[in-house]
Amino acid sequence: MTRRNIIWHELIGLKARIVKATHPGYLGIEGYVIDETRNTLVIAGKKIWVVPKDVVEIEFELEDGAKIKIPGRELVGRPEMRLKKRWRR
Repeated sequence: MTRRNIIWHELIGLKARIVKATHPGYLGIEGYVIDETRNTLVIAGKKIWVVPKDVVEIEFELEDGAKIKIPGRELVGRPEMRLKKRWRR
């Protein structure tokens, strides 16, 4: 998984941290992605947060320890529809 192809992978189970946000309340949220909808990620850490994708920049930590920053706007859309976009190209 790389920055280029992370949008086509399953995000549930990845460690995520909010590194940039338009709302200061979202900044610094850290935990594991436990659910994903079209417009939000549910992140569980010290508590459970529902974070809108379009107003944040997220840093994902992969299984090999690599960290990838990606604007949430690139992740907006249902997970299954993001997969279909890949195959249409």
